[in-house]
Amino acid sequence: MRTHIIAMGKWKKGPEKSLFETYGARMRPAPSLKELELRKKLSGQELKQAEAELLLNAVPTGAVIVALDERGKTLSSREFATKIENWQDQGRGDIVFIIGGADGLDESVRSRADLLISFGAMTWPHMLVRPMLAEQLFRASAILSGHPYHRD
Repeated sequence: MRTHIIAMGKWKKGPEKSLFETYGARMRPAPSLKELELRKKLSGQELKQAEAELLLNAVPTGAVIVALDERGKTLSSREFATKIENWQDQGRGDIVFIIGGADGLDESVRSRADLLISFGAMTWPHMLVRPMLAEQLFRASAILSGHPYHRD
C-alpha cells in the first residue's frame, strides 16, 4: 500500500522537518509528501473551500482518505495499525492522509474521508502534525510486522 501525505503549507528548515524525514526514512517505502500552497489572499469559508479543492484534487483515484481533524476519532496506535491493515487486506492501493490549513478542513473534505482522526483535544501546530503522523505510520508498520519498537 502506497502512503501519501497531502498537506497545506510548505516546510521551512527546522527540527520538525528533520524529525519527519527521520521517520520517513525508516519506512519502506517512505510516505510521499505533497505540499500545497494557496496563492490567493482569502479568509474564512472561502479559504477553507479553496484549500479543499486543492487537497481533494491531489488525491489519487480510489485512495483511502484519512483526514486529520480536531473533531475526528482518537485512536490508539494499535487501533490505527488495525485500520491500515484492514485496508491493505481489502487490496486498497493507496492511502492518503490530509492535513488542512490553520483554519481546519472544509466539510467537503470531511465528507469525502473514509476516516477522520484527531491527535487529541489539544491544538497542534500544522507543521508538527506531519512528524507526529510519520511516527505513528512507522509505529503502525512496526506493530503489523511484529517489530519491538511498539510496546503495549
